[in-house]
Amino acid sequence: MRRGMCEEMRVESEVRVEIVDLAIAWNWDCDRPFVEMIREACARRGLSMVDITPEDLPGILERAWKGEWACRAFFDRASDWDEDFDALVDWARAAGVFRLNPTEQARAAWDKAAMHQRFVAAGLPTPPTWVLPPWEEQPEVEWPEEASGPLVAKPAFGGGGEGVKRITGLEDLAALRAAFPDQPFLIQRYVRPPALGGRPAWFRVLYAVDAVFPCWWDPETHRYTPVTEAEREAFGLHPLWALGHRIAGVCGLHLFSSEIAMDEEGRFLCIDYVNDPIDTRPQSTTPEGVPDGVLRQIADRIAEAVLRRVRCRSSW
Repeated sequence: MRRGMCEEMRVESEVRVEIVDLAIAWNWDCDRPFVEMIREACARRGLSMVDITPEDLPGILERAWKGEWACRAFFDRASDWDEDFDALVDWARAAGVFRLNPTEQARAAWDKAAMHQRFVAAGLPTPPTWVLPPWEEQPEVEWPEEASGPLVAKPAFGGGGEGVKRITGLEDLAALRAAFPDQPFLIQRYVRPPALGGRPAWFRVLYAVDAVFPCWWDPETHRYTPVTEAEREAFGLHPLWALGHRIAGVCGLHLFSSEIAMDEEGRFLCIDYVNDPIDTRPQSTTPEGVPDGVLRQIADRIAEAVLRRVRCRSSW
C-alpha cells in the first residue's frame, strides 16, 4: 500500500480515524502504471490516495470496520477477479462512499444480452442482433430467419474476445453454445467498415467521467490510435462523442469502453456495448495497450471527480 499526500487524521469518540480522499483496490500488476498516473493526478490537486493490494486488504478491512480508517472515494479494480475484495466493496457501499463504477452497476453491464435490450430501448444503433437462450436451458434452437450474411456469435459474458467467433450456420453456433452452456448467446451481423484515410472505420471509444476519448482501433492488430480533431472534422466522426455520452447514460458507469464501427452506408453502430473494467495497459509497454496520453487524461478525469466530491460532498 502506498499513500498519497495530506491524509487527514480525525478523532471521533476517542477513535483515531485516518481519512484518505481516494482508495483504489487493484490486484493486476499491469494496472500499476495506471495507478501511478492516478496518484500523480491526485497529488497535483492536493488529494490523498491509497492503493490497496491483496497484501494490504486484511489490515485495511479490519481498520475500516473498526472505524479507524475511511475514504471519501473508492475505485474497485479487483473484486471481479478476487472475491476477497467483496468485503471492501460491501464496506464502501454501507459507508456511503462515492464509488467510481459502483460494483452493482458494473456487473449489470457485463451482461451483453441484457445490455443489448437496454441499448435497443434507448434507441442506440446496433447491427441486427439476435439473442438466444443458454444451451443448458434450450439445447436446440432454430436459425433466425433474418440472420444472413457474415455473422458473429458471442457469449453474453466474458471479455477479451473469448468465445467470439464468425459463424456460418447452426453447426458452428451449436458448438459455441455448448462450450458456454450457461450463457445466453448473441448473433450479430458482421459489420464491414469502409476505409477512412487508409484505416478501417472501427473505433474504441473510451469514456471517463463526462469525457469521451475515441480511438481508431484495428480489429486485426488491436492497436489504438487517438482520433485527432482534424480527423473528427474531415471524416465526420462527431457521432462517436455523442454515442459515448449516450452509452454512459444507459450503463451509469464512470469509466468504460465501447466498440463502434461505421458500416458501408456510413452509419455508426455499437458493436461491443460496454467493456468494464477497461484494459489500462499503457501503449508504451504493451503495443495493444491504450495510448499513454489517453490514460493520463483518464487519470485526470478520475482525480477531478474525486476533487469535486471532496469540495462539495454531494451525492453522485
